[in-house]
Amino acid sequence: MSVYHNLEEAERFIHTYYSETGRTSDEMDQRFVEIRQAIAEQGFYEHTLEELQYGAKLAWRNSNRCIGRLFWETLHIMDARSLETEEEIAQALFRHIEYATNSGRIRPTITIFKPALQPAQQIRIMNHQLIRYAGYETDEGVIGDPDSLVITKLCQELGWRGEGGPFDVLPLLVKIGDGVPRLFEIPSSLILEVPLTHPEITGFADLNLQWYAVPIVSNMRLEIGGIHYTAAPFNGWYMGTEIGARNLADTGRYNMLPKVAAIMGLDTSRDFSLWKDKALVELNIAVLDSFKQHGVAIVDHHTAAQQFMRFEANEHKNDRQVTGNWSWLIPPLSPAATPIFHQHYADTIVKPNFFYHDNI
Repeated sequence: MSVYHNLEEAERFIHTYYSETGRTSDEMDQRFVEIRQAIAEQGFYEHTLEELQYGAKLAWRNSNRCIGRLFWETLHIMDARSLETEEEIAQALFRHIEYATNSGRIRPTITIFKPALQPAQQIRIMNHQLIRYAGYETDEGVIGDPDSLVITKLCQELGWRGEGGPFDVLPLLVKIGDGVPRLFEIPSSLILEVPLTHPEITGFADLNLQWYAVPIVSNMRLEIGGIHYTAAPFNGWYMGTEIGARNLADTGRYNMLPKVAAIMGLDTSRDFSLWKDKALVELNIAVLDSFKQHGVAIVDHHTAAQQFMRFEANEHKNDRQVTGNWSWLIPPLSPAATPIFHQHYADTIVKPNFFYHDNI
């Protein structure tokens, strides 16, 4: 990255930060001087803790695919920029899981590790999420999550052996620079999982389904003011459809709709019967009810859509344009029944923001 680009991004962010937090123009000008001097002398600058905290919150506010942005100001930031080794990083990730889980009262959290100033220093958490289920190829088909086949094989090549079940939690895979990735088994005491039952369909429990409580995304980099944090796992709480209409229902994931339909006694011989729709609704009811029964925070897609409308109103009140990726903002279940379906958004990328890494 060129110094000019770095400086340009830095000044744009600093202007936003100082303007929105009520700082004086003199303070902002002094910070500009400090940043220009740092970049001129060493080729980079460092964020203060306050800049880091606000920048991470802005990245959430600017995330076009996220329906839960109403709560951007509540994000808790864990500053892990001083950590050097894989062991230290793993321990910080464990702390993140414990703090965010909070016995089911999920807390939006981000842990930010040192930025990538040199390729040899780049920190990568190779998991898609800190907690994620393994996927195993067998002669009878995939057991577990098909989306995890690649990383499961990599973990196995590095010596990990799962139990071969449908819900084996993968170890953390931490890599620094060009070094060999290190495996770290997550202590089971930190992992909160919810067994899925249905409030009315008694046979649903026989499916032996479950899901983990906290979606902690770890395969994205955080960019604030021209600085790239290549490891910055973050979480909110689940919207029910993420589990019930995607993770468990997609044909490329757990593909549970045929089994749900079977225990419901639905006619699956023809699409005209809308068996998929019926099974999908009941699967989502099971997810929401199970999380509620176990005291784990979750939001239904109708409530989430109303919350997004409040976020949009707040942004307009502050003279900020709401950007969004419509195809991601509409829920995968009954989207036309939510107000987002009838809205239009510019999918413009505003920084700070999160960006996907290349695949492992």
